[in-house]
Amino acid sequence: MSQVELLIKHFKNENSITPVEAASVYKIRSLPRRIMDLKKLGYGFEHVWRVDGMGQRYMRYICINHP
Repeated sequence: MSQVELLIKHFKNENSITPVEAASVYKIRSLPRRIMDLKKLGYGFEHVWRVDGMGQRYMRYICINHP
């Protein structure tokens, strides 16, 4: 299964993902690139910056529409 297919399956059950989640669960190292691939397929995304408990910033990608 390709990384894009894994993310499509993920977004059928969840509406968001972070780069750390993508790397640890799906072994996807370049989440922004895969998000761009999904956008080309008609998916829509928003992203928000968050801060974890240690003060580290990270981005959460939120799927707002499916094709």
